[in-house]
Amino acid sequence: MPRVSDRGVVLNQSPIRSLIPYARAAKARGIEVLHLNIGQPDIHTPPQGLDIIRQDDTTIVSYGPSEGLPALRSAVCQYYSKYTSGLSQEDVYVTTGASEAIQFALMTTCNEGDEIIVPEPFYANYIGFAQACSVTIVPATTTLEEQFSLPSPEVFAKLITAKTKAIFLCNPGNPTGKLYDREELASILSMARQHDLFVIVDEVYKEFCYDLSFTSCLSFDQYADRVVVIDSVSKLFSACGARVGFLITRNEAIKAAVIKYAQLRLCPPYHGQILAQSCYELGGEYIVQAVAEYRKRRQILHEGLAQIPGLKSYLPDAAFYNVVELPVENTMDFCRWLLAEYDHEGKTVMLAPAAGFYHNQELGRRQVRIAYVLNGDRLRAALNILSHALEAYASRHQSVALG
Repeated sequence: MPRVSDRGVVLNQSPIRSLIPYARAAKARGIEVLHLNIGQPDIHTPPQGLDIIRQDDTTIVSYGPSEGLPALRSAVCQYYSKYTSGLSQEDVYVTTGASEAIQFALMTTCNEGDEIIVPEPFYANYIGFAQACSVTIVPATTTLEEQFSLPSPEVFAKLITAKTKAIFLCNPGNPTGKLYDREELASILSMARQHDLFVIVDEVYKEFCYDLSFTSCLSFDQYADRVVVIDSVSKLFSACGARVGFLITRNEAIKAAVIKYAQLRLCPPYHGQILAQSCYELGGEYIVQAVAEYRKRRQILHEGLAQIPGLKSYLPDAAFYNVVELPVENTMDFCRWLLAEYDHEGKTVMLAPAAGFYHNQELGRRQVRIAYVLNGDRLRAALNILSHALEAYASRHQSVALG
């Protein structure tokens, strides 16, 4: 019998979704699972956008332009005008979610065997896309003790080799909620120009900044030739299933390469683009309200975590994630146990073990990522369950140790 490819065998499994079979089994037993493992907002998608899809009188859902619908690309340019000037519709490519934008960015900036430097912990799927594109991730490690602050330019400089092709940032950060300021971004861009590197920036969470202002790397006109930005409507408009993202760049050579990949997959989803366009045109107040809600949830999470003995946390700057160190030796085992063996009054919690967000997975062995995407009451309930679970897990292991 023929073997599957080596690429398929070594590809990393998503730590965000790896425990789904246990969650399904728990639900089949009648246990309610509170999901803090995945960035799926519970805030409703803008109803105006859904209404426009319902009212769409298209009789044939035909192929569209490979680069995306012109009206959507124009709407994205208008939206970005608050972050930068001079962006053209021709600089925006619509992709099938930010996932495809990540893939296009790596495939158009890197050759097989090239390296990219990424601050870790980072969005776990970067590893999979890098593997699929035969690109090597070189981590610039950050720590919870320093609230995952960006490493100094000197640290990045030491990681640069003849194979380095790009620095890849997620700003604001997933899974950390860290926000890099304008000065930090300028230092990275300056270094990238010095070493002739691209800078790829995932800006999906840019609206969700609570105490500090966001700076887009597109706002640095002097570095326009080396910046590639990734964006999406998934989190911004609570439209994860629309599968609409964007690759934005002013670099003409990258644009000429991106369109080739875009043509290979023909076109992005039609109805997702219709939804996205209407959200950008009508969603200003929606964004304001969503940010206010996440700010409340951030505070609930921060205060709740502070009450749990032995747990280490911090107040995130942005996004809706928090990396937390638990008083356990292995959070993968703990998260599996939460779903397979534990419930508190018929409920349990699903978390994302943080090891999969690190290149060196041992660094995340005692950490989890918490997505505060549940409303206040459900978030408080989840924290209460987590507190009881940690007590029960500690007692269980103490009993096992005593034998």
